[in-house]
Amino acid sequence: MKYLSEYRDPELARSLVDRIRAESSRSWTLMEVCGGQTHTIVKQGIPEVLGDSVELIHGPGCPVCVTPLEQIDRALYLAERPEVIFTSFGDMLRVPGSECDLFQVRARGGEVRVVYSPLDALELARANPDREIVFFAVGFETTAPANAMAVWRARELDVPNFSVLVSHVTVPPAMTAILESPDNRVEGFLAAGHVCTVMGWEEYEPLASAHRVPIVVTGFEPVDILEGIWMAVRQLEEGRSEVENQYARSVRRDGNRPAREIVSRVFQLVDRQWRGIGEIPASGLGLRPEFAPWDAEKKFELGGIRATEPEECRAGDVLRGRIKPVECAAFGGACTPETPLGAPMVSSEGACAAYWAYARYRGTDSAPGAASREGAASGTPGAP
Repeated sequence: MKYLSEYRDPELARSLVDRIRAESSRSWTLMEVCGGQTHTIVKQGIPEVLGDSVELIHGPGCPVCVTPLEQIDRALYLAERPEVIFTSFGDMLRVPGSECDLFQVRARGGEVRVVYSPLDALELARANPDREIVFFAVGFETTAPANAMAVWRARELDVPNFSVLVSHVTVPPAMTAILESPDNRVEGFLAAGHVCTVMGWEEYEPLASAHRVPIVVTGFEPVDILEGIWMAVRQLEEGRSEVENQYARSVRRDGNRPAREIVSRVFQLVDRQWRGIGEIPASGLGLRPEFAPWDAEKKFELGGIRATEPEECRAGDVLRGRIKPVECAAFGGACTPETPLGAPMVSSEGACAAYWAYARYRGTDSAPGAASREGAASGTPGAP
């Protein structure tokens, strides 16, 4: 398949590894800002083949993982209401709330449905005028345009029984919060290519300049990741701090203008809680006042629902890059995919799930992912 096999080429991956190791005069610390990138990095054994030339630490790059516990509890409350059909993408159903998850609510009789588009949820509302249909709008800027379009269409079509529970977050404020943290170690970023496909990279330029860090917009395949690392290392070695675009086959500087336009018409910047991290000012998207009738938080008066993170879960430290998942005492014991303490263990893009999936981090040759360890040991990321 074009633009897939080329970016999994073992020889090309090996040549990039050699360049990175040869050109690194010291060990550099980079953070990838996407859970999909994290899974590629861990699966392909990229940290092992890079050795001491680069340390990769994992950022808050999974929107499911950073959705705050209280927002999950609000979703659970809505899903249990008899008049509500609660709709969501499938990746939210296993995320634990304070007491249970959406799968368990469904098992107890709550009407929870998986949809593949927020417009599917809108059509469900039109087909069921006697029920309240709520869609769980979670994600970075990548999913915001479709969610904005669903709300826009709900107003156009006058569908009063449709609403969205919004938990959108934006990437640049989180990167700023990490850089301004007193214990920050990040010297460069691999920015999330899919976010930049929508938003472009203009808003990263002041960030790179102000904090003197290189930011490389990067794709998701092994060669993408290694080329992004090489580009960041080259900047660091040359003393530059610019935004560069590795993901040129998908990303333009100004992004997708029509998508950005619908987002700006429906959403506005708001302060947002991040799970395990806390509140980051102007880091979220909330519905503009004129769309309040389709705001589930206002319609169902959910502001009083509050929650406290479990102390034994160190998801916040993982999401800020302070620790690797295996450094959490609960990893693999109290916290597994079957008994998760936090979202990073069950999300398809969670860092803890990535470390669990690939056997070398669990110390057993029989676990799934043993073949990945062989690929890492051979020094050939991208090998099938």
